[in-house]
Amino acid sequence: MRATPAYALIATDLDGTLLRGDDSVSDRSRAALARAARAGARHLVVTGRPAPRVRPLLAELGCTGLAVCGQGAQVYDAGSDRLLWSQRLDRELAETALGKIEAELGQVYAAVDQDGVDGLTLIEPGYVMPHPTLPAVRVERRDDLWRAPISKVLLRHATLSDDELAAVARAAVDSLATVTMSGPGTVELQPCGVTKASGLALAAEWLGIAAAQALAFGDMPNDIPMLAWAGHGVAMADAHPELKAVADEVTMSNEDDGIAVVLERLFPER
Repeated sequence: MRATPAYALIATDLDGTLLRGDDSVSDRSRAALARAARAGARHLVVTGRPAPRVRPLLAELGCTGLAVCGQGAQVYDAGSDRLLWSQRLDRELAETALGKIEAELGQVYAAVDQDGVDGLTLIEPGYVMPHPTLPAVRVERRDDLWRAPISKVLLRHATLSDDELAAVARAAVDSLATVTMSGPGTVELQPCGVTKASGLALAAEWLGIAAAQALAFGDMPNDIPMLAWAGHGVAMADAHPELKAVADEVTMSNEDDGIAVVLERLFPER
């Protein structure tokens, strides 16, 4: 008889967590996830990347189930290549939120992720993509960002750090949107109340898995709700201090196979 796995659900962030700096997944991490799968655990990618930007990676990993994308605004079914659920950010509200932020800071540079499985990432003049390998379409003016439904807005500032920009944005935006910081050069506005935890909770409910049965890995403040929701939360070695403060444990870095270190301990070969 197969033993009940230590955790039934493994939720992993991508950038800075499962992925190495070159966007690859190590052989050791792949083997550890396969070991957990043999024990009966499900692996869910939970990422800030929108569904179109994560589709090739899911295919490479052989993932045919659910993934939580867009900071929790999308639940994507890789097997059928469709969104099972999505929540859009109202475009007029997004414009208002941007105006409030710029009233405090002066000019910021913006990009948007369009909603849908084929949505584009649009960037206005002056915005620099934090992940140059991810495709984006440059538009001529900010008004062009709002030409189709969006799931989130990405922000950058010429001189402020991510922490400083996020703090000012939260104060300025208040309840208009959720402000998250998901990686170097990545401060985002998403629908109010939407987090990685809300998206993961919905996906877990569809799978019939309780929060107490979930093991979550992350590295940035946007992962705080997810780690708090899961039965056991793990921060990477070089994670943001705010995430380490709420994690149940800290593992090795993404470059040193931190996820594999934990999974090999929790899912020993029998």
